Amino acid sequence: QVQLVESGGGLVQPGGSLKLSCAASRSIFSFYTMAWYRQAPGKQRELVANIISRGATNYADSVKGRFTISSDNAKNTVYLQMNNLKPEDTAVYYCNAVSVVLEVWGQGTLVTVSS
Repeated sequence: QVQLVESGGGLVQPGGSLKLSCAASRSIFSFYTMAWYRQAPGKQRELVANIISRGATNYADSVKGRFTISSDNAKNTVYLQMNNLKPEDTAVYYCNAVSVVLEVWGQGTLVTVSS
């Protein structure tokens, strides 16, 4: 089983920044898409951003201009740089990877945006 491990969550004030990391146990070239999702208490899990094998990226409207997804293939790691954080960004953030034959989820990392 491929493993994904998220890190970087924590408490941040509104307007602050955090950078989340998702480390994969094998080359991320194996995956068609890697993505960040988030789920706030009592709400559905939603797609935040994804990056496909060709390098194209997509973002939820709510985070466009504030969040950036990127990858470091040498480190088998995907990142989510989150800037100008808002209280509504508070959620558990999950890394997701999809290949032809499998889909993998990380355990999640909690981001809390509060003053």
